[in-house]
Amino acid sequence: MALLTPTRPRTDPRPTDRVGAGARVEDLRFWLVWVPVLLGLLVASVAVAVTIGAADLSVREVAQVVGAKLGLVDSDISAIRTGIVWELRLPRVLTAAAVGAGLALAGAVMQALTRNPLADPYLLGLSSGASTGAVLVLLLGLSAALPVAAFVGALAALVATLLLARSLGEITPSRTVLAGLAVSSFAGAITSLLIFWNARGDSFRQVLNWLLGSLAGADWASVALTWGVLLVVGVPLALRGRVLDAFAFGDSAAAALGVDVGRTRWVLLVATALLTGAMVAVSGSIGFVGLVLPNAVRLLVGFAHRRLLPLTVLCGAIFMVWVDTAARTVFDPRELPVGIITVLIGAPIFVLVLVRNRGRA
Repeated sequence: MALLTPTRPRTDPRPTDRVGAGARVEDLRFWLVWVPVLLGLLVASVAVAVTIGAADLSVREVAQVVGAKLGLVDSDISAIRTGIVWELRLPRVLTAAAVGAGLALAGAVMQALTRNPLADPYLLGLSSGASTGAVLVLLLGLSAALPVAAFVGALAALVATLLLARSLGEITPSRTVLAGLAVSSFAGAITSLLIFWNARGDSFRQVLNWLLGSLAGADWASVALTWGVLLVVGVPLALRGRVLDAFAFGDSAAAALGVDVGRTRWVLLVATALLTGAMVAVSGSIGFVGLVLPNAVRLLVGFAHRRLLPLTVLCGAIFMVWVDTAARTVFDPRELPVGIITVLIGAPIFVLVLVRNRGRA
């Protein structure tokens, strides 16, 4: 009789339903809480950072200058204070935000493609190639061509790395890393030789500042370049989270999920290189950001790249705004290279995140 007794329909969710519902809740919380909060923090950081410096300004003055330049309001701010905001500080702060976002995003993508948490945007030899191009034009006295030379150097290093990796057979993460190390070492040796043989006096100081990273020369052209590349290349990269999640399980698993592994890896590597090259061409060789920030954010929000990538972009932008502000103001009138500050500030923060999340790590 028990076999003939109708059973009541199952009302409790199955484990897979719970997992799916939990993921949807996390995604909803991410887009409704994390993203708006960090966007607001980024806007506030930019506004406040512009006010900091030798000339004391207020957020109201900054807003009034920006509104007047956009034709939205009338401004009674003096020409000198307007110039400080519009010509000096605002372009630099906006460039810093774009550079931080771009480098952090590039690092997260490289770590996913190579399945290596120690990967960074410079893994393909981009930084060394950019340094060679930049040092060459600085020593020739052609500093106006520095961004172009650095970008060309980064692209040349990318091409050399990919060709070398391809010559070894199918492009795999390990071959790409090894080829990048070889190209990076060779370009670094060329750069060192150029500095040793030719650098003197002011040219040596210019070269040193660029190699350690600096945003001192940022202007509206820098803003256009960095934000343009970030929007055209960075936004599509940040939206490729599900593809990168597939790569996390290996090439075979990604192929089983319908991903064209070879073509997709090429496209993502080239896009990451273009993004990194544009940022390095403006800021110089700033380390640490693309290596540590993605790992720190991963400890906070997990491994799902659909959440990791957008959050890494926002955290990178906020981080670089304040790092560059510290670099230009803490030891005023002297200015420290940004690359020094990124390590001094970022390393303790990362250690703190590791300690607080040691169980998850």
